[in-house]
Amino acid sequence: MSALLSRRAILCAAVSAAMAPAFAMAQEPASYESYGPLADGRDPSLLPPTESPIDYPIQEISAGKIPARFRRQLVTYDGGEWPGTIIVDPQNRFLYHIREGGKAVRYGVGVGRDGFEWNGDAIIGLKRRWPRWLPPLEMVERDEKAAEWVNGMPGGPENPLGARALYLYSNGEDTLYRIHGTNDPKSIGKALSSGCIRMLNQDIADLYLKVPKGSRVVVLPGVSA
Repeated sequence: MSALLSRRAILCAAVSAAMAPAFAMAQEPASYESYGPLADGRDPSLLPPTESPIDYPIQEISAGKIPARFRRQLVTYDGGEWPGTIIVDPQNRFLYHIREGGKAVRYGVGVGRDGFEWNGDAIIGLKRRWPRWLPPLEMVERDEKAAEWVNGMPGGPENPLGARALYLYSNGEDTLYRIHGTNDPKSIGKALSSGCIRMLNQDIADLYLKVPKGSRVVVLPGVSA
């Protein structure tokens, strides 16, 4: 089923969603290894690899478990972005990958409170397969689950960053904003954590294959902007 998309329509659309705290998905800067032990007291020698050495199989979620509007689908696009561009619409819980011929692939996403804070133009500076997760120290202090992984959780099916991650850079610097997978499919279409943009593992894996490093990403303002 096709739907009409334009940048103006995205910016003008409004949608309400429940906001509730949950397990946050914030990730360390991509250049964390260069910080050394003086950065926050953690020992870089204890960090797991940035990517898992094992390429685990991805367990696909059946379409029936996701609301129809948040399932991956081809839609009509009449905006001005070039094919290959990613448009992230945190307010409406969608991510668009612009295609040739006035089309776009639309994916449903989950967002968090922090997902509304950064917006603008970026590029994909890094890509990781089954990335590690390094919880912020403030989370370690308040969350016993995060404290278990103070020196980093290896990438894998249980990792909250999911199967793939795209790291966004702007003006040559890491924005700390990520598009990544999730092991919680119920979060798609919702705002439930202090994380970035989350996609079904099968969807982020699909996008990961289609977008090279250097691809342009436009992150639209969220409801709090």
